Amino acid sequence: MDREMAAEYELNEIDDTLHGSVGSRLSLFAREFKSRTRSSSSSSWHGSSALRLPKNLYDSFVIHPNGRWYRIWANMVFLWSIYSTFFTPFEFSFFRGLPEQLLDLECVQLVFLADVAVHFFLAYRDAHTYRMVYDKRRIALRYIKGSFALDMLGCFPWDAIYKVTGRMEVVRYLVWLRLYRGRKIMAFFKKMEKDIRISYLFTRIVKLITVELYCTHTAACVFYYLATTLPPAREGSTWIGSLTLGDTKYINFREIDLLTRYITSLYLAIVTMATVGYGDIHAVNTREMVFTVVYISFSILLGAYLIGNMTALIVKGSKTERFRDKMTDLIRYMNRNKLGSDIRSQVKEHLMLQYESSYTRDRVVDDIPVAVRSKMSQTLYLDMVSKVRLFRGCSDDFLSQIVVKLHEEFFLPGEVILEQGTVVDQIYIVAHGCLEEVATGEDGSEEIISELRPYDIVGDVAVTCSVPQPCTVRVCELCSLLRIDKQSLTNILQIYFKDNSQILSNLLEGKGAESKGKQLESDITYLLAKQESELVLGVNNAAYHGDMFRLKGLIGAGADPSKSDYDGRTALHIAALRGYEDIARFLIQRGANVNSVDRFGDSPLLQAVKSGHDKITSLLVEHGAILHMDDAGGYLCRVVRDGRIDLLQRLLELGVDPNCRNYDRRTPLHIAAAEGLHLVATTLMDSGADAHAKDRWGNTPLDEGRRCSSRPLYSSKQILHTSNKGRRYGGGATPPTAAAEVLRPALPRHGGRQPRRPAHQPANVRRAALLPGHHRPRNRNHPSVRRPVMEVHRQYVNR
Repeated sequence: MDREMAAEYELNEIDDTLHGSVGSRLSLFAREFKSRTRSSSSSSWHGSSALRLPKNLYDSFVIHPNGRWYRIWANMVFLWSIYSTFFTPFEFSFFRGLPEQLLDLECVQLVFLADVAVHFFLAYRDAHTYRMVYDKRRIALRYIKGSFALDMLGCFPWDAIYKVTGRMEVVRYLVWLRLYRGRKIMAFFKKMEKDIRISYLFTRIVKLITVELYCTHTAACVFYYLATTLPPAREGSTWIGSLTLGDTKYINFREIDLLTRYITSLYLAIVTMATVGYGDIHAVNTREMVFTVVYISFSILLGAYLIGNMTALIVKGSKTERFRDKMTDLIRYMNRNKLGSDIRSQVKEHLMLQYESSYTRDRVVDDIPVAVRSKMSQTLYLDMVSKVRLFRGCSDDFLSQIVVKLHEEFFLPGEVILEQGTVVDQIYIVAHGCLEEVATGEDGSEEIISELRPYDIVGDVAVTCSVPQPCTVRVCELCSLLRIDKQSLTNILQIYFKDNSQILSNLLEGKGAESKGKQLESDITYLLAKQESELVLGVNNAAYHGDMFRLKGLIGAGADPSKSDYDGRTALHIAALRGYEDIARFLIQRGANVNSVDRFGDSPLLQAVKSGHDKITSLLVEHGAILHMDDAGGYLCRVVRDGRIDLLQRLLELGVDPNCRNYDRRTPLHIAAAEGLHLVATTLMDSGADAHAKDRWGNTPLDEGRRCSSRPLYSSKQILHTSNKGRRYGGGATPPTAAAEVLRPALPRHGGRQPRRPAHQPANVRRAALLPGHHRPRNRNHPSVRRPVMEVHRQYVNR
């Protein structure tokens, strides 16, 4: 319990020496970041249980670094490391071979030798995967390549070797290899700094004092060593041999007790470091002067380091200290709300991970201009993003916008990135590490679907299809992920429509073979259709408002100008209807179909003709457009009935047959004659309309004209003359001029068309003029109103 409580208050070490590349940053982060191991009785891991200790760990003779017994052993080795680190300079300077009463101290080397053996079975956390390695071969190989050589050399009995080799001075220098054990002392202070139960100010002050004392201790030993390496005859020319303090002379300083000699050397080292010496002790020979120069130079740097650290402590400038304060507040909050140990661990690790990632994420470049950051992002991530399956085949401009919005994040083994059934707002690209997709059944059982490696992507289905996350995504190894949020991706896709379609196609291709593939295929197909319809509406809307800039942007982004909306209308239909010549010309240049037909049977050319836009009509005709009128007769009859002579003239000029018929086989000339439209009939006759064409009741336009005549018709001789003259135009077809002369007297003269019926007149009275056997009277008092049609015809023939 005490160990778990202590681990609760420990923080992880923060290292500022992070390199720029993703791999080096991730490797260093994995090497420095430590987390508390959770105890569990289950050997299978779930969630954060990837950090648990296997059951058969001790059965395989592998030691876990967080095990209880190893912690006790490590603390004991730490105490002996303090002794060894401080005693080594003292032994080197004050003893030329340990005296017999101190030989037993060499037994301490057996402790460090045992520690070397322990390291061959000590599990470690892999720097790249952040997984614990329990393979003894890998453990041994790693230790041999690491600190094994220095640890082993430090365990040698150099004092005995020195005596055996005839007291060779060079052998004594090898005893300094034992200072490598000082790394355990530094690790201890780092651990103390992470423990928020201990004052950070106190820990730092103790650490700084220890550093200063050790430096002066080592310098004192070196000063004494320089004095003892001269022959006894020259000892008077050393700093201690020539020293006189009061009545005490140090002529035969070797005979002075050990404590006095050490204190005298320490006094010299301290006053020299502080540069406040009074001149009572000073360098005498050249060797001592050289060392004093080097030592004072080092003291200046050490003093700057100490003052800087003390200043940072006073003004709270340390990032670690600020993080400790934040962690303290978080611990108090969790204690006050009595949160469980599991959630406490997760919150603590999450906060620690956020703080660690602040050194590696793009926060350090927040002050750099956006343009420069964009170039940096393209350099770092563009090659990686282009290899992602979801973005395969997308344009370079689209990928450049994507990499600018990417954010790098780190996750530890066992963390759940995305949970099944949740709403996802982010897409993650795997830059480094390993993850797995897990499907959870209704009974709580788990099934591993796939393993995700670099260049894979997670959350793409949920974000693009707007569906709940289909499976849980969990971290297997320490990984680096590139995150882009849904809103940023959506904003980019609204501009690059073609790439949006490509992404959906890639998603459908990549996920089709997986579970629930049919449902996913249906969702993606629906999204493709929806996107296409929205894009067509956007293009048509831009064409309707004459927004050339917006239209160019949409088509430039991949919109097809030939696509039609729900009514079958294209942007060219809209431009022809609205009269935007520049829009129509641009659409034609971009390959728009000039002969597309909407569901009402109208082509762009027909729309332009209806709207009276002659320039657009000419433009469309130049590019091969046709009217495409399925029911030309019916439409032309309606145009004639409405008296739209301008539209009629445009249609006839474009080659519409004036003799086309409607469902009653009536020609436009029938309608013009029945309606009494003088100018319309003239226009039709000038275009080649047949005055003798018969409808399904056998009536000709001449018959319709006679019924509506307000005066007697021309003689049969004139009719026969007109008919004979018309045979030259195709077997009974009345020539335009002659037929017009026949019909003109028979047509009423009311400005070209029959007056409209009054508002109270029934509609069937008007329609009666279009039916055989009926006529439309000009005047109710005219005799023709009461005269039967056949009688009029008979009188005309007999005349």
